[in-house]
Amino acid sequence: MGVIELFLNGGGDGEAAQEAYRRFGAAMDKTKPLLYIPLAMEPEQYPGCLKWITGELESLGMEIHMACSGEELAGLCLADFGGVFIGGGNTYKLLADLKSSGAFAKLKAYLESGGPVFGGSAGAIIFGADIDTCQYADENTVGLADTAGFDMLGGVSLLCHYGNEGEEATQRHTGHLLGLSQAGRRILALPEEDTVILHGGKAEVVGGKPYALFDKGQRVWRQPGEAAAW
Repeated sequence: MGVIELFLNGGGDGEAAQEAYRRFGAAMDKTKPLLYIPLAMEPEQYPGCLKWITGELESLGMEIHMACSGEELAGLCLADFGGVFIGGGNTYKLLADLKSSGAFAKLKAYLESGGPVFGGSAGAIIFGADIDTCQYADENTVGLADTAGFDMLGGVSLLCHYGNEGEEATQRHTGHLLGLSQAGRRILALPEEDTVILHGGKAEVVGGKPYALFDKGQRVWRQPGEAAAW
C-alpha cells in the first residue's frame, strides 16, 4: 500500500481553493495527464465542466482527460494518470455511477496505491463513511440504496458547503447532522473555503473559515491549522 494522498474540499473554487490546488499539484506526477471525473453532473453539462476544470487547474500545466461515464472510468488504467479530480454535483448520482460500473473499486485501489485524489463537494462527500449527510443538499433521484462511501476518514462522514448557503439551509443541515450524531455518527461539516488533506496516516485542514465536528449530539467548531483530531 502506498502513502494516501487525499484532498477533500468543501466545494469552493477560484481563489478559495488555490492552496488546496497547490498542495494537490505538489503530490502529482506532472509527466502524466490528470483524470477529471464530472459524473456528479448531468452529461449535457460535461463540456462546461471541462472548461471549468481547465481554468481552475491552469496553474498546474497538465493535460486533462475527462471520463464521461462510469463504464469509461472502469475501463481506464488509472496508473496512467498523475492524479484524479472528482467534481461536484449530485452526490447520489456520482456514487451510484461509480458503484454500478465497478469504478468504485478501481478508484479505491488507485488511492491505496498512493495515487493522489482531489474531491470537491460531492467528490469529497463520497470519501466519508456514508453520504446520507447530504440528504437535504441533494435529491436521491437515482434511488441509491447503498449510501456507504469510501470511508477514508476512520468512520467520519462529510458534508460540504456548510454555512455558505444561507441561514435557513444551514439550520436544516445542522438539525440533520445533530440527529445523525446522536445515533452514534461523527461528521465533519466543511465550508467551501476549507480542505481536509490526508497524507499517509496524518490529517490536516487548510482554509480560511472554521469547520464543524458533529459528535454525540453536539456541534464543536474547529479552526483550520489546529491539530485535526476527530
